[in-house]
Amino acid sequence: MPESPPRRPPGSTDVARLAGVSQKTVSRVMNGERYVSVDVRDRVLAAARELGYRRNTAARALNLGKFHRIGVVTLGSALYGPAQTLVALERAVRGVGYSLSLVTILEGQAGITQAMEALLDQGVDGIILSDPVDEGEGVRLELDVPVVSLGPMPGLAGPNVLVLDDEGVVAGRVATEHLLGLGHATVWHVAGPSRWFSARDRVRGWRQALAAAGVPEPPVIEGDWSPTSGYAAGRQLARVADLTAVFVANDEMAVGVMRAFAEAGRRVPDDVSVVGIDDIPISAYLSPPLTTVRQEFDVMAAHGLELLVERIEDTSPPTPHDEPPVHLVVRESTAPPH
Repeated sequence: MPESPPRRPPGSTDVARLAGVSQKTVSRVMNGERYVSVDVRDRVLAAARELGYRRNTAARALNLGKFHRIGVVTLGSALYGPAQTLVALERAVRGVGYSLSLVTILEGQAGITQAMEALLDQGVDGIILSDPVDEGEGVRLELDVPVVSLGPMPGLAGPNVLVLDDEGVVAGRVATEHLLGLGHATVWHVAGPSRWFSARDRVRGWRQALAAAGVPEPPVIEGDWSPTSGYAAGRQLARVADLTAVFVANDEMAVGVMRAFAEAGRRVPDDVSVVGIDDIPISAYLSPPLTTVRQEFDVMAAHGLELLVERIEDTSPPTPHDEPPVHLVVRESTAPPH
């Protein structure tokens, strides 16, 4: 018996026929273009799944000069904030029909430029810098693809660079204003590592709130985002007799601070009020439950991706964006001073 010719893999014309749309509509759906109704998009995607259709991304890249892939550079992805940002970015990238390539820089190592070069070698149409950190000198990017930084990075410059305002300043200000509003004479601060621009922004927000209230600024104690460093900072703070309020740059360090206060016999919130940032899942179940500032990682990620895709596809001017959203979550770790 003669061998049967190999079966042709399904193509976009097959998807169009099954979905009852044009081949151009299939292309628009697969490319994540706008102006396609939800019903049509769902029909096309359902037909593609039924047929087992997969886009030939290599051919598309050759034809259009695009890979339909977004690169992400991140640092410290084991931490709650960066991890949540990555989850939000991955979801947002899939929502616009792109794929995602990730390069992680290990803490304590330089290499933002090298990480971006690695992504370009993989073939990306744009890059998102998730966690800007200080590498000692200004980074001048001479890239052929646009770059969006999810937070200020002084010195980051280039013809295709977009920098978003970070939520850190707003979050630091909101946390400090909450404690001052309860009647505390001043607020101490346990900061994140100064190499992180997000940590610096939270310090700026704290200082802004103190200056606006006209209250003295205590010295900053620096941690490394971990509960262990928070515990070490808490042991120092527990020796400050007139201390009644502490703003901690993230919830994990706040856990360590509260443990140190408990061991020193400083009750929270009767003797000391504590506020964190991030609203990690365990925050609501601590004893006492932690007052914290929740940041909208999904909103920030979606907006950054929107700006990047607009620049990649040259579709429209950047969408106006309000001040980054943060939400104070008041629980039982804060109270007026006694």
